[in-house]
Amino acid sequence: MTTYNKTYLRSAFCILCVSILLLTGNCRSAYARQSLLLTLERTIKLAADSALEVFRSKNMYLAGYWEYRTYQAQRLPSLSLNLTPAQYYRDITRRYDSTDDIDVYRKQQYYYAYGGLSVIQNFDMLGGSFFVDTDLGYMRNFGDNTYSQYTSVPVRVGYSQELLGYNPFKWERKIEPLKFEKVKKEFLYNMENVSEETTRYFFELAMAQAEYDLAKDNVASSDTLYKTGLQRHKIASITQADLLTLRLDAVNAKNTLQNKENALKRAMFSLASYLNFDKNTEIRLLLPGKPQQMEISVDDALLYARENNPAFLEFRQKVLEAERETDRTKKEALFNASVRASIGFNQVASNFRDAYRNPLQQDILSISISIPLVDWGIRKGKYNVAKNTLNVTQISARQNELTIEEDVIMTISEFNIQQSLIISAEEALDLAQMAYAETKQRFIIGKADINSLTLSLNRQQEAQRNYISALSDYWVKYYKIRKLTLHDFETGISISNLFDYKYGL
Repeated sequence: MTTYNKTYLRSAFCILCVSILLLTGNCRSAYARQSLLLTLERTIKLAADSALEVFRSKNMYLAGYWEYRTYQAQRLPSLSLNLTPAQYYRDITRRYDSTDDIDVYRKQQYYYAYGGLSVIQNFDMLGGSFFVDTDLGYMRNFGDNTYSQYTSVPVRVGYSQELLGYNPFKWERKIEPLKFEKVKKEFLYNMENVSEETTRYFFELAMAQAEYDLAKDNVASSDTLYKTGLQRHKIASITQADLLTLRLDAVNAKNTLQNKENALKRAMFSLASYLNFDKNTEIRLLLPGKPQQMEISVDDALLYARENNPAFLEFRQKVLEAERETDRTKKEALFNASVRASIGFNQVASNFRDAYRNPLQQDILSISISIPLVDWGIRKGKYNVAKNTLNVTQISARQNELTIEEDVIMTISEFNIQQSLIISAEEALDLAQMAYAETKQRFIIGKADINSLTLSLNRQQEAQRNYISALSDYWVKYYKIRKLTLHDFETGISISNLFDYKYGL
């Protein structure tokens, strides 16, 4: 093989290696920078699946869900097994000797074992508890007098009740379902809040994207106009000052493009981070079209807000909890009486079989009364504190309700007005674009001056910003209304009812 051929093959091999490396690098770069084209609806769906706020809201809902399941389980009968498998004593204890009428110390050594099974059912209306139980005990005594004994209760049925005391079961029946309803609607509220925040990030990027595109077009247009100005300056059609102004516009357009590019990257990074995407994700947006006309009644929105907004449920919960505390302190300030009654059978024998033969009836009735005589006003003071706290809670709840109602009214009013503003902004954008195109053409042929061209360009850019801002305000307010009311006015379906139907709640 000639030296020329060897050199040629070596060069070709190097070129091939470099090409492969460049191709691999481009592929990696393309892979590392994922590109997405998103609509507003698609962006909101992605946020509902992957935003970090969604994961936090789901875990908060699950915690409330299992808390409510625990409350429901407590309303059902509970079965308990109590065991003392082994208990051994060996010590010296003091006993009374009735023969000599003295206390004496004696050795004691015995083994004891116990097992019991009980079923308890709480009675919410009265605050008492029914119970059914059975138990068996065994004792063996060691020493000079060794013996064994079995004691059994084959079955016993009873009931215990605080006669005048505080009934926690009654208040749990009122508060716990309300707490779960609040947790559920807080989850839906947070999900709608994610939609609202996603819409804000979407239109911030849309605005940055539109301004970047305008800046890029402005660079090309300024460069073209400057070149046109050079030709017109040669024939003395424009002055040196106008030519310098065109040159300045071209330089400023390039600087503006760099600034808008940085702003676009920041807005893109913010949206990608909120969606929990890779920071290198390149996102391009498609603006939503003109929305359909939708007139929302303020009265309907207020009705849905009072029914569904979790803040209203939280206010009701706080008032109920304050009423519960008032009831508790009021009843604790009075005398307390309780009763415990049971009926069953029991027996004792020296062997296991006889412990269940011919059991004797066991009747137990216990009544206890506690009367505070002198407490220096402690109970009365606690009751007055609870009563005043209840009054403050009720007033604060009403003030907060009025604040939310005002927010609903103002948002609905602004939303209804915003629809007409979008139509005006769209018309203004069309007119500004046509006016700029016409002024630009007139400038090129020498029938318009530089001031008219600059003014027309500024009006076009301002009209573009106003249109995107009008769209942004519309959709942000739309999702805010959904958040405040948990109602979809577009379909007429309650978001809360839809959630219940979907998950069978």
